[in-house]
Amino acid sequence: MLFLIFIVIAAVTIFAAMKLSTYADIISVKTAVGGMLIGSMLLAGATSLPEITTSYTSIALGNPDLAVGNILGSNLFNLLILACLDLYFRKDQFFKKIWMQHRYTAGIGFALMLIILFSLQTPLMFMILGIGLDTFLILTGYIVGMILLSKVKQTAKNNENDIDDQNSREVPLPSLTAKQALKRFIVAAIFILVTGSLLTFVGDRIAVVTGLGASFVGSFLLAASTSLPEAVACFVACRLRNFNLAIGSILGSNLFNILILCGTDIFYRTGPLLLHVDPVHELTASLVIFLYVVTFYLLIRIKAKTPIRYSIPSLIIVFSYIVTSYYIFIYS
Repeated sequence: MLFLIFIVIAAVTIFAAMKLSTYADIISVKTAVGGMLIGSMLLAGATSLPEITTSYTSIALGNPDLAVGNILGSNLFNLLILACLDLYFRKDQFFKKIWMQHRYTAGIGFALMLIILFSLQTPLMFMILGIGLDTFLILTGYIVGMILLSKVKQTAKNNENDIDDQNSREVPLPSLTAKQALKRFIVAAIFILVTGSLLTFVGDRIAVVTGLGASFVGSFLLAASTSLPEAVACFVACRLRNFNLAIGSILGSNLFNILILCGTDIFYRTGPLLLHVDPVHELTASLVIFLYVVTFYLLIRIKAKTPIRYSIPSLIIVFSYIVTSYYIFIYS
């Protein structure tokens, strides 16, 4: 029964995410704001709403493993989404059609994950106002990264690529004004906010009833569910040929998730959050870092000569995710 409830809530989340992506695309087109900005900020923030509600609800339930597992697992699942989309749309080879600026976003995410892994492996007992030093290090890195990212400028070639994407849509946009799209975007975001909270409660009960453990449920079951908005939103964006919106949403959501982790630590008053979680999260963080390396390669590589060679990096991401999921399931 719990799994049935979980599936129903997830289905509502998927429907809201589909609408969310469509409205974000309308806003990006009709306000002349590029896919990178909309994807990295508006859509990324909205599709990360389930992570916000699940993380804070997990802390309220006294389950820090569920909170940390959800954040790290969501970042892991988001990179898996990119790999799956790359395989599904392999004929388009959309990684060769996106803006170079996405490399900077990926680089910032990689650097912040290194700080998180270091914090998990090296207990930092020093606290300021009850907040762990690791949180301040992550926040500092995040702020510096955002400043650097804001200084990145679009090139003329990038603009041409984005225009080409918009002109080759498979699915026409609904006839809505930017204002109408924004209102509906907010309504869809509220639905996602509510379903995210419900997913947490059900996920916590599943962890208790089945004995799977909070680390596994948080890192994979709950993380995959809260990442459904990103998955669906990015798939819709790719069908709309707005590949910059899809990439920007995934990489932007990962950065936003890390910011959520910092906020979760502030909300967690027992001590530094990363000191009170299962060591298995080190494996999840390590895999996220590895997948960032593969993703960065996807962003910078030259054109592959054959479809098989083109698909290898994405297949590596999928295989790594499956193997790690199994290992954490056994470990938990």
